[in-house]
Amino acid sequence: MTYTPKSEFLAVMIERGYIADCTNYQALDAALMSQVVPAYIGYDATAASLHVGHLLNIMMLRWLQKTGHQPITLMGGGTTKVGDPSFRSDERPLLTPAKIDENIAGMQQVFARFLRYDDSANGAKMLNNAEWLDSLNYLEFLRDIGRHFSVNRMLSFESVKSRLDREQSLSFLEFNYMILQAYDFLELNRRYGTLLQMGGSDQWGNIVNGIDLTRRVIDKEIYGLTSPLLTTSDGKKMGKSANGAIWLRGDMLSPYEFWQFWRNSTDADVARFLKLYTELPVAECDRLGNLGGSEINAAKIVLANEVTTLLHGAEAAAAAEATAREVFENGGVGDDLPQLALSVDEVGEGISLAQLVVRSGLAKTGKDGKRLIAEGGLKVNDETTVDAGRLFTTADLEVPVKLSAGKKRHALVSIS
Repeated sequence: MTYTPKSEFLAVMIERGYIADCTNYQALDAALMSQVVPAYIGYDATAASLHVGHLLNIMMLRWLQKTGHQPITLMGGGTTKVGDPSFRSDERPLLTPAKIDENIAGMQQVFARFLRYDDSANGAKMLNNAEWLDSLNYLEFLRDIGRHFSVNRMLSFESVKSRLDREQSLSFLEFNYMILQAYDFLELNRRYGTLLQMGGSDQWGNIVNGIDLTRRVIDKEIYGLTSPLLTTSDGKKMGKSANGAIWLRGDMLSPYEFWQFWRNSTDADVARFLKLYTELPVAECDRLGNLGGSEINAAKIVLANEVTTLLHGAEAAAAAEATAREVFENGGVGDDLPQLALSVDEVGEGISLAQLVVRSGLAKTGKDGKRLIAEGGLKVNDETTVDAGRLFTTADLEVPVKLSAGKKRHALVSIS
């Protein structure tokens, strides 16, 4: 990055490694210096919670607000009914309006942890594109908006080409998505003076479409800023674990499991993750990331505590660290471990160890669970067992039983 910004927001973005590309650094920098800039990121309501893959862009909105500008979280109440085809191999399942509203309510819980929503000059806004998309007249939309889009150009976007090159169907419904997203940027500028759209680098084409459409329709200059699509140092997609997505809602993933995800970061990722996912000074992030040997584990604990505090609060972070110390250093049973509470009817005359491993989330399938047990990778109350058929009765589970898959994943099983 050769550009040296004058605005605090761009300086933070560049120094901490948030930027993949920008449509016009100089003009955006000048706007950031001269006024409060409203900027948005769009989120389709495809799940009941956001996950760790969204966290980098949420942090960008947080820094935007901390540096005096206005973050807008745009909920895709309208676009979720279509589905973003970007870099997907198949069409997203269509959700009912009721399910979309339910998912939006769940996602709002996460945003409230990172952003301040109020009526101040840079108070965050929560908007829903159903506000303008649901009432569109199709023929008017085609005439007024559709005429500005070249099908030839749309087919050239990598997100579309990758789908077509694999000879996988792209429905006309999905093909409309990029037009609707571009229209969002136009409407946000008209209604709220929004000057900037941010998103992952896979959204570059959609963002540029919105900038071009706004220039053509109302002759306004607006800007785009993208973040890198992160992978961990070992090449894995950021936010994925052995058991699926790392959700940002405590009722979908416990604060302890969230804390443990960050504690398990590879050594090579620590400095980068500290810069992107915490608010520690950059110099401190570099110092911690450069620790060697066993000292890097202390840096990982700082990372886990800082990120967990932002999402779940300082008490939850402290409790997670205490549980980790009890489980890993003292061989104890931590109260904050993920718990599986079974009813008497579910246990019946006995439930097998293989079933418990799957039910507790330590294995995805019974086959995986049996393999884990057979290979000596599972401990029951800190003792290795290879008997996948071992039965646990209600009496056995009156006192919580600790299951451990390897050194890092644990769960408590008990009778509810």
